[in-house]
Amino acid sequence: MKELIGSPGTKSGLILRIGQCLFAAASIGVMVSAVGFSNYTAFCYLIASMGLQVLWSCGLAFLDVYALRIKRDLQNPVLVSLFVVGDWVTATLSLAAACSSAGIAVLYERDLNFCSGSTPLPCSRFELSIALAFITWFFIAISSHVMFWVLASV
Repeated sequence: MKELIGSPGTKSGLILRIGQCLFAAASIGVMVSAVGFSNYTAFCYLIASMGLQVLWSCGLAFLDVYALRIKRDLQNPVLVSLFVVGDWVTATLSLAAACSSAGIAVLYERDLNFCSGSTPLPCSRFELSIALAFITWFFIAISSHVMFWVLASV
C-alpha cells in the first residue's frame, strides 16, 4: 500500500497532529487573554471546541510517537475508522465554532461598533484567536481527508 502524507504512525502525521495541537492551544491562549470573552457564548464555544481539539490531537500525536518508536503500523481498519470518526467530529465542531465566533466578531466590530467607544472590546484578540482556530481547522481538514483515503485503502 502507498503511504500517504499525514497517515497515522508516520513523521508527517505527527507533524500534522502537533500543528493542530499547537494552533488550537494558541487559539485558546489568545482568547483567554482577552478580557470579557466569557460574556459571549460563541467565544466560550470556541474555547470548548479548541480544548477538545487539543486533547484529540495531542492524544493522537502521542500515539504517533509511540508507533514511530516501536516501528508499528497503525493502519488497521478498526483503528483507522476510529481516527476518521474522531477527525470528522472535531473538524465539524472546530469549523462551527470558528464560523460562529467570526460572525459575532464581525457583528461587534462592524455593525455594533463595540470595538471602539468608551469601553472597547479587545476585538483584535478575538480576531487573532478566530484566525488561529481557522488554521487549526485547515489542519484538521487535511487530516480528515487523509484518514478517509487511508480507510478506503485498508
